[in-house]
Amino acid sequence: MRRIWKTVETAPHEAGWRVLLDAKPIKKPGGAALTLAHAKLAEAIADEWRQAGLDGADIKPDDLPLTRLATTAIDRVPTHRGELIGQLASYGANDMLCYRAEGPPTLVEREDAAWNVWLAWAGQKYGVALATGTGITPVTQPAGTIAIFAEALAKFSNVELAALGVAVPAMGSLILGLALAAGEITPETAFELSTLEESFQIERWGTDDLSESRRLAILTDLQICARFIALCR
Repeated sequence: MRRIWKTVETAPHEAGWRVLLDAKPIKKPGGAALTLAHAKLAEAIADEWRQAGLDGADIKPDDLPLTRLATTAIDRVPTHRGELIGQLASYGANDMLCYRAEGPPTLVEREDAAWNVWLAWAGQKYGVALATGTGITPVTQPAGTIAIFAEALAKFSNVELAALGVAVPAMGSLILGLALAAGEITPETAFELSTLEESFQIERWGTDDLSESRRLAILTDLQICARFIALCR
């Protein structure tokens, strides 16, 4: 898609807010106008479209991340809500924080110090006592763990679930995703925690452009997800 519009504005609507390109509302993939429930989100999405394509290059979905998340929250989450909750809850039974390195001792100590506090947080907030293990051997969690997480996730809004649908797989951790959604942790800290072992290896052996590009993409996704949730409150 190329930029063909000159003006971008937000306008109130009976169902919320719309973003107008040359006085015409942005359309969702199905053709219906995108209507937003929150004025702050509408203005942030308008800013995306004001910046998109100014360099003359083709506009990609990654150039409009808030628009993409909003469309997901409105169109996809309501019709796949149960499936999404199930997928997210399953991460809780295999959370990255529960799989610890076998060595070296410095990494083991670093993981224990950084991750145990968040397992304790989840235990206090959700009443789960997650077990941990070393290496890649599957860790068996207490019976009912997935059901507990599913019950908690069922209380989340479609907006929050849309954001978690991006953040949790990016980190491999439902616990960190829940903490991010609750505002208990910043995107930057969530990124550091979820890439702790990789960062440890980079300290020892260095990195490459491909790895750094992938890491930046993860951090950017987490920042966008946190911002999206904040704009809808």
